Amino acid sequence: MSEAHHVSDDARLDLRTARVLCIDENSQGLDILGQILMGFGVESTMRAQSETDARQLLAANPFDLVLVDAGLGGNGHAFVRWLRTSPLEPNRYAPVLVLSGFTPRSQVESARDCGSSFVVTKPISARTLLDRICWVGRSGRLFVEADSYCGPDRRFKNEGVAGGGPGRRKTDLSAEVGEATEPNLSQDEIDNLMKPRKSAL
Repeated sequence: MSEAHHVSDDARLDLRTARVLCIDENSQGLDILGQILMGFGVESTMRAQSETDARQLLAANPFDLVLVDAGLGGNGHAFVRWLRTSPLEPNRYAPVLVLSGFTPRSQVESARDCGSSFVVTKPISARTLLDRICWVGRSGRLFVEADSYCGPDRRFKNEGVAGGGPGRRKTDLSAEVGEATEPNLSQDEIDNLMKPRKSAL
């Protein structure tokens, strides 16, 4: 497993100069994102309404942040996985926020394990989106590459081996999208999966 692209904890965010790619098949969703980002002071935003358009923009332009709808092409998680394993530098290392209105635990885990930095629930709260952007910009997470995973380091805390098993396995989680079998998680519950807090000793 190799590691690359460490963001300093002291890094300062200047959203005025951030280059953001918004990907959503719904033009109204893109309009809402654009308005929110403009409110944050972002001056450079590009939009894509299809996976093909998004790939072309990523191949031609460097981005500091990618926002992608979970339903893109029927499975936005597959798109994120493609980006993370693509040769597109520096974009493969860029923070990726997955936006989703469908957030049962299985789908949040799928989003985490495809290489996204965070999941943000729809309808989008500007405050929540800004908090997540600031967090990923200052988190100092390493980018890791392994046989079954490419993306931000998921090891936020040392809890030992999960379930007493041998550790992360290729078959641990499935990225397949199925019918809902459980209720959506709240944003706080999603955050706990994507950014678990340290346990008290």
